[in-house]
Amino acid sequence: MQPEFIYSEDFYGVNSHELHHTCLHLLCLAGEGSFVFNEHCYHIIKNDLVVIPMPDRLCNLAAHDNLRAEWFAADYKFLQNLLPSNNYSIGGSISLNQNPVIRLSDEQTAHLLDDFHRLRDRMDDHSQFHRELMGSLCLTMMYDIFEAHAQRDATEKHTDRTAYIVKQLMALLATGISRTERDVSYYAARLNVSPKYLSATTKRVTGHSVTHYIDRHTTPILKNYLNDERLSLTQIAELMNFSSLSYFSRYCTKHLGQSPSDYRNSLQPK
Repeated sequence: MQPEFIYSEDFYGVNSHELHHTCLHLLCLAGEGSFVFNEHCYHIIKNDLVVIPMPDRLCNLAAHDNLRAEWFAADYKFLQNLLPSNNYSIGGSISLNQNPVIRLSDEQTAHLLDDFHRLRDRMDDHSQFHRELMGSLCLTMMYDIFEAHAQRDATEKHTDRTAYIVKQLMALLATGISRTERDVSYYAARLNVSPKYLSATTKRVTGHSVTHYIDRHTTPILKNYLNDERLSLTQIAELMNFSSLSYFSRYCTKHLGQSPSDYRNSLQPK
């Protein structure tokens, strides 16, 4: 079974295969190091934060003898599910995929290190609400990271056409259009590019497919409808433009892990 949460002070441990399903957060506290990500070499020094979803693309690690770092990794899907789909996390993933290193102030580093240590200290807690507790602590960590990341992005100009196309895609999805439109070809036509170009560009810029982001925005809409007991499953399928009730059911099972009926039953008090 893959661990949901991992904490370590071993810089070279970020190359471990067991991290391939996680999002990695590494703080450089002293010294210098380097790594290659997406075929680019990055150099890190004190107060640098590295954020890499699915760090299997990270390689060629090198560290000076005086490097001191701490890192925390959590299951990527677990972290995704903590945030609303139109959150800064989606747009932010574009620039992080292009440059995963964020320069922090001394204060920001201290806050994030506190976040890491709170998570570390509660990782092996076996209380009844352990996952909810860890989710709350992870959320605090992520918002601390978003603040620093937003400050970095505010000082950078992204004029590259590929990044522009992907940001336009995110803007379209943020309108809620995926309630009825879930084909890549629809978004390609809206952006005046081919489906192949949009798919390749999105994958290159963010590390994820167009479908990944479409589904990421659609799932909360689906949950909101299922939470409304006034709507029948047939009505929801029609509202979301599914061609059939069976297709709607398969979509729910794939993205919610259970059929729409079972999902609704799970909402009922035990």
